[in-house]
Amino acid sequence: MNPLISTWLQPKRTARYVIDHKSTGYTMLILTLGYIGSLLASLRESDFVMAPVWLLIGSIVLAPVVAFIGNSILSWLYLKVGSVFDGGATYNELFKGISLSVIPYVILIPFYSVWLMTATESLINTAYVGPIPWYFLPTLLLTFFVSVWSFGISVATVAEAHQISIWKAFLTVVIPIIVIIVLLMPIVFIVSAFVF
Repeated sequence: MNPLISTWLQPKRTARYVIDHKSTGYTMLILTLGYIGSLLASLRESDFVMAPVWLLIGSIVLAPVVAFIGNSILSWLYLKVGSVFDGGATYNELFKGISLSVIPYVILIPFYSVWLMTATESLINTAYVGPIPWYFLPTLLLTFFVSVWSFGISVATVAEAHQISIWKAFLTVVIPIIVIIVLLMPIVFIVSAFVF
């Protein structure tokens, strides 16, 4: 079984395979690849003032660190929330399982790399006014599709790792997102009041 392919249509079966048969090093490889795509996509309207090649290299270099920290936090949150729903997963099982949710972001790497290298200002600058590259709309639609698919994979892999129903897994994934948004909203408003 190749997780890079099977995750798309059989996320629960692939999650069980990765949990049972793959190492944490393999998991980190998957996470790094996925987070390169995710970091490149996050450059959109970021207003970074840096040469495009350095942004690309920075995304590649930072991906393993951001992936490890992000997946560690998510694994802990899903472990705690899932236990409320009688989930039986261990931290390590969740760490390995939810790593599969970043696999769709690998598809974004060539799209955002080309956009970054050929039309940097239209990607990064929030105040950009000018011609939009032809791949703008297809890239944004693909990003939306990848994000939705990734969420679905997250729910399926949490369900498999915890051995709970899809609805309980859905709540296990959504509750931390809501809590994080609620906690960050006041901080964002306070910081934006001082910055703007």
